[in-house]
Amino acid sequence: MSHKLISAALCCVSFVTVAEDAKPAEEKSPYTASAELGMLFKTGDTKSTDIKAGFDLGHELDAWKSTLQFDMLVKKTEDEETDNLETSDQKWTIVGQTNYTLDDKSPNYIYGNASYEDNRFGGFENQSSISAGWGRRWFEDANATLDADIGPGYKRDVLRPGGETKNAFIIQAQALYKRKINEHVEFKQSLVAKYSPKSGENSTYKAETSITTKLIETLQLKFSFVVDYNTEVEDDKENTNTETAMTLVYSF
Repeated sequence: MSHKLISAALCCVSFVTVAEDAKPAEEKSPYTASAELGMLFKTGDTKSTDIKAGFDLGHELDAWKSTLQFDMLVKKTEDEETDNLETSDQKWTIVGQTNYTLDDKSPNYIYGNASYEDNRFGGFENQSSISAGWGRRWFEDANATLDADIGPGYKRDVLRPGGETKNAFIIQAQALYKRKINEHVEFKQSLVAKYSPKSGENSTYKAETSITTKLIETLQLKFSFVVDYNTEVEDDKENTNTETAMTLVYSF
């Protein structure tokens, strides 16, 4: 009788083990998202303490990889007559890019990129651009990656004051370097150049350096420094603007 019980128990254990092995592995979601909020200190055309907010959305499936980034800066000042806080300046930027990997065994990809910036701080009412071209993952190991791409594009600047519009052909080049310093800290460096080859037309260059420290599984503390440079601006405006920020980032 005991032998029968032992055999039955072993059969049950074997059945449970096979059933667990047969369960499909939990699939990783192709979507990633994060939101950030914090304060920054600005130099250049405007010296102020501002509120910074942002949202990043990513999607990666098979050969396709897409990102959408939204950033907003808001400056509020106190009205001397009413003592109410009013929005005196603001800037918001949206950038989207889609990459298509040409071959599973190749690091090469083609991309399409579009960006729009509405800015009350500087000499441009808004700036927008589109670009498409070729890119490559130039370096990858367990802790770091380097991606860079280049392609032709088109840029549109709306000047302030007056609303004069200037259109230009551009060559856009981008690079993004990521490195995990340890399991809690990540370093990022991005460079974006929109070069107008024709003399007298505005070219833009932007560099962002950031260090993100994980506080808990879904919450990080981010330190960032941004340099934004325009070659052609009004006489009373600065070519270079910088932003230094500390924000909390929540990952969904």
